[in-house]
Parts: sequence; C-alpha cells; structure tokens
Amino acid sequence: MSANNPLLQDFDLPPYSTILPEHVEPAVDAILAESRTVVADVLASQGDTPRWETLIDALDEQGAKLGRAWSPVSHLNAVRNNPELRAAYEACLPKLSEYWTEMGQNRALFQAYEALAASPEAASFDVAQETILEQALRDFRLSGIDLPPEQQKRYGEIQMKLSELGSRFSNQLLDATQAWSKHVEDESLLAGITESAKGQMKQAAEAKDLQGWLITLEFPSYYAVMTYADNRALREELYAAYCTRASDQGPNAGQNDNGPVMAEILELRQELARLLGFANYSQLSLASKMAETPEQVLSFLRDLAVRSKPFAAQDLSELKAFAAEQGCSDLQSWDVGYYSEKLREQRYSISQEILRAYFPIDKVLSGLFAIVEKLYGIQIKELSGFDTWHPDVRLFEIEENGQHVGRFFFDLYARANKRGGAWMDGARDKRRAASGELVSPVANLVCNFTPASTGKPALLTHDEVTTLFHEFGHGLHHLLTRVEHVGVSGINGVAWDAVELPSQFMENWCWEPEGLALISGHYQTGEPLPQDLLDKMLAAKNFQSGLMMVRQLEFSLFDFELHATHGDGRSVLEVLEGIRDEVSVMRPPAYNRFPNSFAHIFAGGYAAGYYSYKWAEVLSADAFSKFEEEGVLNPQTGRAFREAILARGGSQAPMVLFVDFRGREPSIDALLRHLGLSAEAA
Repeated sequence: MSANNPLLQDFDLPPYSTILPEHVEPAVDAILAESRTVVADVLASQGDTPRWETLIDALDEQGAKLGRAWSPVSHLNAVRNNPELRAAYEACLPKLSEYWTEMGQNRALFQAYEALAASPEAASFDVAQETILEQALRDFRLSGIDLPPEQQKRYGEIQMKLSELGSRFSNQLLDATQAWSKHVEDESLLAGITESAKGQMKQAAEAKDLQGWLITLEFPSYYAVMTYADNRALREELYAAYCTRASDQGPNAGQNDNGPVMAEILELRQELARLLGFANYSQLSLASKMAETPEQVLSFLRDLAVRSKPFAAQDLSELKAFAAEQGCSDLQSWDVGYYSEKLREQRYSISQEILRAYFPIDKVLSGLFAIVEKLYGIQIKELSGFDTWHPDVRLFEIEENGQHVGRFFFDLYARANKRGGAWMDGARDKRRAASGELVSPVANLVCNFTPASTGKPALLTHDEVTTLFHEFGHGLHHLLTRVEHVGVSGINGVAWDAVELPSQFMENWCWEPEGLALISGHYQTGEPLPQDLLDKMLAAKNFQSGLMMVRQLEFSLFDFELHATHGDGRSVLEVLEGIRDEVSVMRPPAYNRFPNSFAHIFAGGYAAGYYSYKWAEVLSADAFSKFEEEGVLNPQTGRAFREAILARGGSQAPMVLFVDFRGREPSIDALLRHLGLSAEAA
C-alpha cells in the first residue's frame, strides 16, 4: 500500500489530485505506528543527559512527517468536502487525539525534557530554544502529566471526544448551509439585487439544471439579499433560514442540530478544566495566552463596551429614523443591512457595489504584493504547473534578494462543499531538518469571495479586500519567520490572543490613500479610485463602527462568560441573553440561534479566546500608529516590524516583541481613534 499511497511518499508540495479517501487511514496508521517506535528509540538513546539534536530535533523530524501527511487531508476536508473524505478524516481524529494525549502524558518524555532544560547544554540555548522548552513543559502539565493514571485516562477520553464533536459541529453547519436554497423564477422578487449577484444566482440555478435563479446560504448569496433586496419578505425568509442553521428552529428545524453538540462540548471542556486544577475552561484557556486572568479579559471587554455603547445607540437611532423616513417604522434584524446600505449611499453617495468595480482581483493582488514588497523587502511571483484541488487555485512564491523564502496557495472563491469563512493554515512549517537542509514554509490562504461572472473578472467589495489583507497578514507571519526551530517558527507557539496582530495590522493599508492607489483600478478602464470616491469612502470608514464594535464585544463576552460560568444552571441562550442585556442595542428575534453556527468557538480553536480579535486589534492599531508617524509605506518602519514581530514567530512573549517594535507597551487610544469611538475622533 505504501508504495502507491501519495501521503507516504516524499513530496515538495502535496499531490492533491492523487490523494483519495482510501489513502488517508492507512497513511495515518502507518505514520503513527512509526512515530511510537521513533519516540521509544529516541528515549532509549538519551542516556543520562539528553541533547537538543537527539531529543527535540529527532522528534521534530518525525512530527514533520505526520504533519506532511495530515495537513493536506485536513485541508481537503475543508475545501473539497465529500462523504468519503469526511468519513476517512473522521476515522483518524480519535487516533490522532489518542497519540497526542499519549505523547503529552509520556512521563519518560517529560523527564527527558526536564533533564534537557536543567542540563549544562541549556546554558547556551538561544531564546527560541528556551521558549520551546518552557512551552513544552507547560503543555505536558496541561496534558495531565501530573495526574493519577485513572484521571489521565479520562483526560484522553475527553480530548478524543472533543475532537470528534468539533468535527461534527463543523460538518453539521456545512450540511445545514447546503440544505436550504430558494428557487426563484419571477425576477421581480429580486428587485434591488445587483446584476453581479443575480448573475451568480443564475449560475447556481444552471448548475442544478433549473431555470431562473437560485438563492443559497453561501455568504455571497446571503449578503446580496440582505444588503440589496427590496423585497422585505424575501429578506426575512433568508434571515430566518441563515440564523437558524443547524438548530431546533427555522425551516429545517431539528436537522443537523448543533444544540446537543454544544451542550456536550461545554460539559467536557468544564470537566477537562477541573481535571487539570482550573475552576473553569476560561481559566484553562488563559494558561497559554497573553492575557493573565479572566478578570483582566472581562474588564478589558467591558471597558470597551462602556466606551462603545453610546456610539452604537446613536448609530441605531439614526438608522431607525432613516428607515422610518423610507416607510419602515419597525426596523427588524433583516432590515438592518438593507437600510444601512441605503443610509450609507444617501449620506456618503457611496456603496460597496460602486466600489466593487474598482477592485478586480488581479489589481488588488498586484497592489497587495507591491505594498508588502516595499515594506518587507521581498519579491512575489506567480507559479504555474502545480498540482491543485480546484482549477481556481493559484500558487505564488516569495523571494528575498533572489533567494527562495516560501510559497502560498490562494483559494479565493465560494463554492459548494467548501467550508464558509476565511482562514490561513500552515501547509508546511519552516524548520532546519536533521540533514541540515532548510525546509521552507508553505501556507494555504482561503476565502469565500464572489467568483468571476460572465465577461467580468472577480470583483471584490472593499470588505472583501480587507478580508484578503487580513488573511495575507496571517500568511506573512507564517512565511517570513526567521526562526528555524519548528516549535516556535511562524505562527507556532504564538499566544492565541496575539496571533491576530499581523492580520489585523495588514487591514490598515486598505484605508490609506497610498495603499488604495496601488490596489484599486476600474476593471474596464484601469482608472484608479477617483479622488471624490476615495474621500467618500474614507468619510464612511467609521459608518456604524459603534454597532460593529458592540456586536464583536457581544460575541467575545458571550464566549468568555459561557466558558467561565458553565454549570451555573443557565443554558447557552440564557448566557447570550444576559450578555445582550449588557452590551447590545438591538435584539434579534427569539428564534435566532447564532451560537449553533459559531464555529470559531465550537470547532475552530477560539474557545474562551474570541476576545483575541479585540485584544490584538489594540496591538495592531498601536503598531500601525508608528507607520502613521513615520510614513505608511516607509521601508525602514516596515523592516522594523518584520524583524520585531513577523520574523520572530513564537520565539518570545508577544509583549516583549511588541515593546521591541514600539518602544513601549500598547495603548488603547489608537484603536478608539481609528474607529471614531473616542472624544478626540468625535
């Protein structure tokens, strides 16, 4: 089997087109068996004094082999999901979970790490090596190394079950999203919707051999209806279908219901936290983050809420007054996007749709590359002739002074059987192999934009441009690392509440005239964004930023509170209602089941950590204020950011890296000013 199993071969980039579901389990079984043997051999060879090369490097080498096989499988499961692949993927989750638990509870391995940390050799370790040992010893403790055997066994069972439940949550959400569609044959129902969106709906109908138009719950389709459809009943119908996905409510009530999955996840997380000596899962979550205590996180979020809520209330009262003038005296959740866009157009004579014509994908990419090339001293070029999982995927290479640095895939458009949202994942980590060869990093950058339609290139809204910059920031963090120890190279070992710093930081250039001049050009004429449109766009930058801020704070507080108070008798929805009492200015209808699709915290690693977006936004706004002072395309400032933040990965505490770049600890003032939520901005 191994001879013709692509996952067991040496390859540079994954051979995506040849990976079949039947390859997955045999490959994982083979590599896990080999890994157990390697770990035993490594431990047997250590003697009294372990050495870095024979312990850490040897284990990293084997870890890379496992990552090389599993990474493309996990990626394909997200971007080209089908029942056979899903079954193969899920069959491996308990095996991987069991293996990692076994490693985390391997006392001989723990003692070898302890002995290495206490050895004479440790005195000469660089800061990255010191951090790796420190984090490894912490992670052993968080894996239950100190627990009695019975409790260690229970820890392993919980981890295995949580891994399976996270996958089930994700699958049920994907299935629920695909399970609903609305076939429209009367075009008058679609009044107000843009031609480009209707073109997509027509293509979706044709793909199913239907006449007319097909509205789906994939985000570009949902967004188009909620923002532009004049037909209020259509907006309400779509809203109800979207916000009840995977729940006990709505048109598909009870199908793919994530309610029981969430309940079980929360119960197991709480049990896990208690097992490890923490009062609750929020405390456990902070054991590996930048924030130190739950009180610190909650006071940070509540402070932002107190500052933002008056701005949000003002945004809402203006929107209600405007909607009433338009004949809608009872503004509901399904009206907010529609009237907000109309108010933006009236107030600033600008809309996402007008802007879309100025952001064809190739112009945006060439501008994005020009910005980072100037700031970071790199060169980016497109590659051809590579193996791929879909014809739309593109591959690029980063070079520096003619030397190869890394590569990244772009998979930018929404399609069936692809997970929603946008993300970056490391397809391969930078590391120094045992052979001495330097292994370069590879990243996958995935979005769900509206694809090209007949006769037009893919045109992005400005919001989509911002999303692209955000994910590219994550990609650069992974790709521009100078650290050669895999444990802290790229995004590895970076505290979760600091990992959003480079991504949110990149978004700033989408609002700067110098950045916009590079990323915009009309798709027909090539003319850059005209000055009057630019002025209007910048004037509209903080339109409804109060409403957006309290929405994000609602998510963050809900997540943290949910994990901090589990077991107090309140249901998931009761916790959410309590948070809404505190921070929201507008209540959604009672049937809304937002938590059932909150994949970030139930299937995506952000459990008791969604606050990280706001936490890192403070860091990114303050870091960017140095560019505002010294020039937004200033290469010296760019190099300083690269060397202090991007190059050093997880090798040092995020606060140390931030202070190295900024010369002081972060201040919240820049964020409030950027969002127009401070007295100074007002």
